[in-house]
Amino acid sequence: MLNSLPSERPGHRGVVAARRPPRSLKQEYQEFILQRIEEYKNGLPREELLEIGDEAVRELQATAQEQYLLTEVLLLEHVDRLIARRLRLPSFHRWRQKHRALREAQREPTHWGLDHAHPIVPWAPRLEPGDLVTVIGAAALPEALFLAAHDAQVFLVDQDLGAVEAAEGRAVTEQLAGAFQALVIHYGSWFPDLSPALVVIEPGSLADLGARNRAALLAELQARTRSGGVHVVLPAAASREVIPLAPEALQTFYRGWQVQRSRRSKRSGFTATKPPRQLDTALNVSD
Repeated sequence: MLNSLPSERPGHRGVVAARRPPRSLKQEYQEFILQRIEEYKNGLPREELLEIGDEAVRELQATAQEQYLLTEVLLLEHVDRLIARRLRLPSFHRWRQKHRALREAQREPTHWGLDHAHPIVPWAPRLEPGDLVTVIGAAALPEALFLAAHDAQVFLVDQDLGAVEAAEGRAVTEQLAGAFQALVIHYGSWFPDLSPALVVIEPGSLADLGARNRAALLAELQARTRSGGVHVVLPAAASREVIPLAPEALQTFYRGWQVQRSRRSKRSGFTATKPPRQLDTALNVSD
């Protein structure tokens, strides 16, 4: 769950739940190796991949000396080893040194083109490892990956397939794919079975929705959000054209929530906190 700042809940002396440990560096390293191998395989013609398979068979037969049966599992594992050698993938020690520097940089908002006054920045340190964040709109990919770099589990949804595929590719490049998922959905209809602690909404992604579908999507997100959870509606994107849906147009959907507006301008977005005592739907039974 999100940790509230003392200034937000003066005098509150509730028990803070123990933090869940983030994924180990060994796990992240294995994910990195597997991703690079799969990328290489996907870029090879079938004939060349078969040649690597033949090479793996020859090497295994030369070293096995009939001590074990050559199985498909052994063959696939050796193919991966051959590809790893071709790619000259780093050892765990070398990868760890570079990875730590990369992750430190990624936890700075400027790495993603965000300034320190961005409304999402204060929430990153309040997330516990493994907290679920839902991001609405691929235009908020920088915010999504910034939060993933802080050990949150980020689930991004968008209606555009190309935007989702580009988001997945960026996550792989940034070595954040293990903490990031993206899915194409039709807003206002079905929604994944999620129970987020934090929801980030890029208002421009809702501009083309009809009023009914927009209301249905926001109601779904609010019902699924944990008690005490937070929705951050981002500032409107800069544009020379008339903005069809400004952040303040969504405030009417947050009656009963604690809304905090940005001091910059009405178009700078707002933050809404779900009342801790507000009854959740049956989704919370599984918590």
